[in-house]
Amino acid sequence: MKNNIKVERAKKNITQAQLAEMVNVSRQTINAIELGKYNLSTILALKIAHVFNQNLHDIFELEENDWQS
Repeated sequence: MKNNIKVERAKKNITQAQLAEMVNVSRQTINAIELGKYNLSTILALKIAHVFNQNLHDIFELEENDWQS
């Protein structure tokens, strides 16, 4: 799944560690999500979108290969 977390973090000047603390996960989890190596839960996706005051679809985008899993 493609995401814009890194861009949104830069806009708000938030580090991975700060975002991780806000949504109660590790910095490594945020890094893995940004790199597309972690399939996050719906609740975590909603928490991240809430931090950035964005719609879920503005942060996360399904890619074609996501439909096949």
